[in-house]
Amino acid sequence: MQQSNAYIITFSVIMTVVLGLLLSGTSQVLAPIQKKAVELDTKKQILGAVLEGEKISAMSPEEVLEFYEKRISSKVVDINGKEIEKDSDGNPIVAENVDIGKNFKKSPEERQYPVFIFHAEGDEDSVESIILPVYGSGLWDSIWGYLALQTDVTTIEGVTFGHAAETPGLGARITASNVQARYDGKQIFDDSGELVSVRMQKGEGKDYSDDPHKVDGLSGATITANGVNDMLKNYLSHYKEYLKTKKSGSSSEEVASIN
Repeated sequence: MQQSNAYIITFSVIMTVVLGLLLSGTSQVLAPIQKKAVELDTKKQILGAVLEGEKISAMSPEEVLEFYEKRISSKVVDINGKEIEKDSDGNPIVAENVDIGKNFKKSPEERQYPVFIFHAEGDEDSVESIILPVYGSGLWDSIWGYLALQTDVTTIEGVTFGHAAETPGLGARITASNVQARYDGKQIFDDSGELVSVRMQKGEGKDYSDDPHKVDGLSGATITANGVNDMLKNYLSHYKEYLKTKKSGSSSEEVASIN
């Protein structure tokens, strides 16, 4: 039986409203779950700069969050290295809630810069390393990471990198543990105290163990490698003033000043 145009229009409107309500309801139900998943993934990435991937993988989600709570404290600084506790509206700023991707769209002077502090087990006053987020652009889309520095604030303890859409088997290898391990022990400041960062070289297969500021490259992924280089140098330069206030030695008094 042929239906009238009015019937068809009314039916379509009702279905649109019903489906819209269902989608909205589903979104509201899933939102807290998605938020917790993002929180867990972010904390895993932060811890990945100071812990082996196998150790993190062996933890349950609850264990990851508990470990993070016990061993990590955080703060937010501005480009001048000064701690900022509230935004322009007077709301508290929490480092874990700072969206690095959104901040990346702002000018460096307007950004908020989180600092994550990794404490010794059972001793909140003892600092083992500080962890800094970095963000940039790869070949196809965004790349990001977390870089951990030892208490001399120049030696890299470890790094973890992520990407949105780098080429599998090529640029996407920045997430491989053997690639990230190349940065361990490298130096971001030279002997004169200048921030030089660490650069991934063009090509792959060379030994840079004697050079504190170079690591082996990624064969066939020069643009991604250059993106990583720019990301590290740019973001470390934004943390430079904060790092300068901490880069004065490794005595117990100076290490404690990181907090």
